Amino acid sequence: MHPAKVVRTRLHTFTDLPNIGPAMAGDFAALGYTHPQQLAGLDPFALYQALSAHTGTRQDPCVLDVFISVTRFLAGEAPQPWWAYTAERKRLYP
Repeated sequence: MHPAKVVRTRLHTFTDLPNIGPAMAGDFAALGYTHPQQLAGLDPFALYQALSAHTGTRQDPCVLDVFISVTRFLAGEAPQPWWAYTAERKRLYP
């Protein structure tokens, strides 16, 4: 969902989260998650590694940006577009 359209009180499916569409929602389901709140407190890099291991291929680094955006949102930050985290990701995970 586009970050500007996210309603924090209505997080029923993964696509209710910022920057999450059907494909990424499917990735969360493939990793065994069934509800957005299960992602709260998770390490975005661990999610990225788990998805890469699950698919058997290194995911695009932008996927990590999305995971950062989701975990930060669930930690209480305002919803941001995934690319708002690209510079941080490049510093932390070169």
